Amino acid sequence: MKKNSTLAVAGAIVLAAGAAWFGVDLTTSPQRIDAPASTSGLATCPVDSLPDQAPPVIDDILAGGPYEYPGEDGGHFGNYEGVLPDERSSYYRSFTVDTPGLRHRGERRIVVGGGSKSDPDVWYYSDDHYGSFCEIPDAEN
Repeated sequence: MKKNSTLAVAGAIVLAAGAAWFGVDLTTSPQRIDAPASTSGLATCPVDSLPDQAPPVIDDILAGGPYEYPGEDGGHFGNYEGVLPDERSSYYRSFTVDTPGLRHRGERRIVVGGGSKSDPDVWYYSDDHYGSFCEIPDAEN
């Protein structure tokens, strides 16, 4: 029986040493951190968490333009990927968020929906050309 106790103690020591090596804190219980709720069920991304190039785009949208890419910005976004909530086809509009160093529009976009041209109902950000989105809860604050 002593052999089993010795193995258990040795195993506990190895486990604690491994946890310490990898930075795992075994002295506290994990805390749950609730993300702010979004109306879409998507993660939220406050304006201050977005790239520095996003707030001027938000300001342009709220002003009703002009836009950096007038032939593209403000155009229909079809939500063909189905990531955003289902809405009528004319609901969403897309705007470019520049990526420094690129000579093209890049992948970053703000997509708005509903409301009016200068007062959308919903705001989303994508950094991967519509592959994923987060909801911008404070775009109009």
